[in-house]
Amino acid sequence: MQIHRFQPGMIEMIIAMALSGTIGLFVLESGQSAFNAVFFRCLFGALGLAAFCWWRGLLRPASFNRRNVILALVGGVALVSNWILLFSSFSLASISISTAAYHTQPFFLVLLSALFLREKIGGSKLGWLAIAFGGLVLILELDSASFTGDMAMIQGLGLALGAAVLYAIATLVIKRQQGMAPHLIALIQVILGCFMLAPLVDFQAAPQDGRAWGFLVGLGLIHTCIMYILLYSAFQKLKTAAIAILAFVYPAVAILVDYLVYDQDLSLYQMAGIALILIAAAGVNMGWKLLPSSRKETNKTAEA
Repeated sequence: MQIHRFQPGMIEMIIAMALSGTIGLFVLESGQSAFNAVFFRCLFGALGLAAFCWWRGLLRPASFNRRNVILALVGGVALVSNWILLFSSFSLASISISTAAYHTQPFFLVLLSALFLREKIGGSKLGWLAIAFGGLVLILELDSASFTGDMAMIQGLGLALGAAVLYAIATLVIKRQQGMAPHLIALIQVILGCFMLAPLVDFQAAPQDGRAWGFLVGLGLIHTCIMYILLYSAFQKLKTAAIAILAFVYPAVAILVDYLVYDQDLSLYQMAGIALILIAAAGVNMGWKLLPSSRKETNKTAEA
């Protein structure tokens, strides 16, 4: 019974994270700055989500209540601020280092949920989380030479870590929402994002050709409308540890997209890293044990 309830959220989360892995492709091909790309992502995403919510009959006053709207706005501030910090970090630190720092978010997610939601995180799940992060490090092929110690690098690293904390906060806020469709949550947050980012957009640098606009529209409709419908639905169905592990699908897919589209060859280290991430994701979702059961648990099982 429990497995059947768990499966839909897991599938939605995997699809959402796989879509996340292609965001870089759309941003790069759009030729826009980070602030412009995020703004148009919010704008087109809001249009798509509004149409979807209208089609589903969710735009009635009864669909909203004060508590859920406030939580959606709080989560939206955290989410959009996370995007701002992350994109800002790319200009100060390398993309690899920023990405590695940003993907410490599962650790912050587990820590914050244990502190504020009192969720119990078993040793095996923490172990799988560590293995997945080790796989990420292998994929990024970080070494000591990557850390030069200059102030720009340190500032970029700090911004990426701040983005990771904000993303974890946004996730926890969504998990506390009850009775509001995830489509409405996403709609409120991207509308908020439009207002937050409008003063930062360089409209004179907007695309001049249809191809670039196509990538921006795709960034909004695919990576915001469709992706966040799936993502927030998964957040409300999955345990925190499962969300933390499955989030590592995103960098794995990003590496694959880099290889398939931009001919970025995968080294043995990167292939091993992807394998570790997939094994860790299977481990946490299938309940595989990394640590032997305690003697007390063994005795209870024997007595039963």
